[in-house]
Amino acid sequence: MVASEALPFAKSGGLADVVGALPAALGRIGWDVTVVLPRYRGVSAGEIVDRFSLPLGGFTANLECHRVRLADRARAILVDCPELYDRAGLYYVDNVDFWDNPRRFGVLTRAAIELAARAEQPPSIFHGHDWHAGLLPVYLRSTYADHPVVGRIPSVFTIHNLAYQGNFTADWLPRLDLPWTMLSTANMEFWGQISFLKGGIVFADQITTVSPTYAEEIQTPEAGFGFDGILRSRGAHLSGILNGIDTTDWDPEHDPNLPAPFSAADLSGKEAAKAEVLARYGLPADRATRARPIIGMISRMVDQKGFDLVEQLAPALPALDATFIVLGTGEPRYEEMWRALAAANPTRIGVTIGFDEQLSHLIEGGADMFLMPSQWEPCGLNQMYSLRYGTVPVVRGVGGLADTVRDCRPGVRGATGFVFVDYTAAALLDALARALETFKDRRKWRALQAAGMKQDLSWDRSAREYVKIYESALAKASADRLRHP
Repeated sequence: MVASEALPFAKSGGLADVVGALPAALGRIGWDVTVVLPRYRGVSAGEIVDRFSLPLGGFTANLECHRVRLADRARAILVDCPELYDRAGLYYVDNVDFWDNPRRFGVLTRAAIELAARAEQPPSIFHGHDWHAGLLPVYLRSTYADHPVVGRIPSVFTIHNLAYQGNFTADWLPRLDLPWTMLSTANMEFWGQISFLKGGIVFADQITTVSPTYAEEIQTPEAGFGFDGILRSRGAHLSGILNGIDTTDWDPEHDPNLPAPFSAADLSGKEAAKAEVLARYGLPADRATRARPIIGMISRMVDQKGFDLVEQLAPALPALDATFIVLGTGEPRYEEMWRALAAANPTRIGVTIGFDEQLSHLIEGGADMFLMPSQWEPCGLNQMYSLRYGTVPVVRGVGGLADTVRDCRPGVRGATGFVFVDYTAAALLDALARALETFKDRRKWRALQAAGMKQDLSWDRSAREYVKIYESALAKASADRLRHP
């Protein structure tokens, strides 16, 4: 696997969670996985296993490779090149991208291929994640097409978020040792530039993304970010595999961040978490407050996460029969909106601007509902944490939210939450109203909680689906070798 970030070494978003967890899950079902990523500033782990120089378009990267054990049958190799990776940020500083990001991730990708070529036992599959590894399938089909070791190894490319595309000026082609023929609509050209993301999509043997619904959405103009036609052309090789969650770290029966454990069979510990959340936010803990539902939000405060809808509803929120608990950072106007709401409604709304991992566990444990009104959401993790913690999600039916939350409506069996479709404040308010009304019926509410907590949201489930993709790519490669020995 090739990726720009992975836990526990570097994280800016959900990509790191996926690449940090999937290798161990694959290892548990018999696959041997090596993850290759940069050794960024502050990372000291690993033993040196290789050193070599890598020329790329007139630039020479002197690399030192450090190996770290991740789990049984899974390891990371951290590629150390201080000139490229010893920086204050992963991709940018002060919201300005590093000018040489194409080189930084071109070197990473070439280094991964070279490491595979030098290994005692080469891999059977290459798996690249997001635009940073988009050149992996490109190099395998061009520079390394006739290589005796890695030339015919198939590749899988996973799109975690189509909005991030790795688009750069075409003059980077020679600096990446790629021919000018790549600047064509059949290859990497995208509106006059080259796109690492497009390269991965066009040249990979199989393409995946992080939920079945998102795989369908990105083939439409509304959610395709200009790539819908490209993705439709490769639709037969595109699959959606829902991300998993770490069910060891997110386990209400053994979570050290909760005041008491709880389970679907015994939810009494959830009341203790609710009381602690109220205390942490300085909200009243009287009987009336404890009887009202807590609606939790843990999110980046940006339009994509539906905060423009929340902003439209801001005057109506204090009138709802609920307490709001919010944790996150984002656009200043949304941060200020929540601060103002909390100041004007100190007994109903609690806000923490920032991020706190321990507090996020406590909110998931103590809230009754969790709000995710996303404009678009490739997969989403918080709704899955919520389901596992008996915290009923209220979500918009897009991407992974649609794949994980079943709407509570008459005639729907196995409902786990409340879903709205239209991206309007009125639709969001209607979903909240339905949730608040259902909360009054304890039997129905317990059934919602139990159904959500029984879902298999583990990485083991996801890993089994990835294996199917790997096996499909291997079968195709084997058939191609028979046709073209």
